[in-house]
Amino acid sequence: VLLDGAQAVPHMSVDVQALDADFYAFSGHKMCGPTGIGILYGKEHLLEAMDPYMGGGEMIRNVSFAGTTFNDLPYKFEAGTPNIAGGIGLGAAIDYIQEIGMNRIAAREQELLAYANQRLTDVPGMRFIGTAPNKASVVSFMVGNHHPYDVGVLLDRQGIAIRTGHHCTEPLMDRLGLPGTCRASMAFYNTEEEIDRLRDGLMKAVKMLG
Repeated sequence: VLLDGAQAVPHMSVDVQALDADFYAFSGHKMCGPTGIGILYGKEHLLEAMDPYMGGGEMIRNVSFAGTTFNDLPYKFEAGTPNIAGGIGLGAAIDYIQEIGMNRIAAREQELLAYANQRLTDVPGMRFIGTAPNKASVVSFMVGNHHPYDVGVLLDRQGIAIRTGHHCTEPLMDRLGLPGTCRASMAFYNTEEEIDRLRDGLMKAVKMLG
C-alpha cells in the first residue's frame, strides 16, 4: 500500500511506523521547499526486493558482460547525479517547519479554516464541497452554477490565487457530477486579511458573472 501524504505532511505530524504503510510519498514544494523534489519512504524489505527503475552511475556495485550487481539502499534507486540543490533546499525547509512546530502550524491553520468557513458563507451561491470535521485547511467550493475556471480567472484578475479544476480527483468529480471545484488552500503564513480579500473578490466575481 502506498499512501500519498503530500496534503498531510505540511499540516500535521505523521508517524509512518504507526501508520504501518508500505510506502509513503510526499512532495517538497507543499512544505515550503523547492519544486521537483520529494521524499519516498518505503519498508526496507520491500525496497530490497524491488529492481531499480532507472540505470546510471551510483546505482550499481559492479558491472560486467556476465551480469550486474546492484548497490545497497538507498543508492540502488539513485541513478546518476542527484538533485543536490533540491535536497539541500528541502532539508532547510523541513528544519524551518520543525523549528516552528507542527502542533503550532496545525493550530494556526485550523484558526484560518474556521475563519474562512465563517467569512465565505455569505457569498451568494456558495456551496462547500467536503465538510469533514477533521479536515486540513483547504476549502473546496462551487459558486452557484458558475464554472470554476471562470471564478478562478476573475479572482486572478484581482490578484487572488486559488486552484481550479479536478485537483487530481477526476473520478470523484465525475461521481459528484461536478466539472471541478475552486480550492483555497491556507497555510500558517496566510492571514485573516487575505481571507477577507478572497471573500470580497468572490463577491465581485459573482456580480460580474450574473
